[in-house]
Amino acid sequence: MIELILMQRVDKLGQMGEVVKVRPGYARNFLLPQGKAIRANKDNLARFEEQRAQLEAQNLKRREEAERVAERVQGLSVTIIRSAGEGGGLYGSVSARDIAEACTAGGLSITRQQVLLEQPIKAVGLTTVRVELHPEVQLPVTVNVARSPEEAEKQARGEEIAREEEPSLEDELRAELGAAADDRG
Repeated sequence: MIELILMQRVDKLGQMGEVVKVRPGYARNFLLPQGKAIRANKDNLARFEEQRAQLEAQNLKRREEAERVAERVQGLSVTIIRSAGEGGGLYGSVSARDIAEACTAGGLSITRQQVLLEQPIKAVGLTTVRVELHPEVQLPVTVNVARSPEEAEKQARGEEIAREEEPSLEDELRAELGAAADDRG
């Protein structure tokens, strides 16, 4: 385990200024390269304490800016048109990059790293995704995935999209057995 000083709030780890112990790979591959933490040694602790007030003021300023942006784009909804099968399953998926590009087109400039997507979107419909504007400010964005602009409008109004039900395995077996019985008789 490696001791680090957090330079900003990190989800499920701690607040700015806390000294935390993390695994070497997490520190080396994520926290240190992104500037979210520095190694905890005497020199860095002393330097952090000297700059603490300045760092906290910068963090507060960035958080306030993020909150203003969040208020301005509250209720943001983006539409992504994709080809999909009859059952509503997408050919491929909608990723964080796709959502970031749609948000940027909608007036909110973000990167794909700011889109907190639990798993890729693989079906037509409305999905709420969190966008992290600041480590302490998250914004819900509604992603409307549809096959056409007309279908997107219907989904946005809350109308159910008529989908052809795929036949179940039982229905297929019944149809085959019925056809086999007809052939014999």
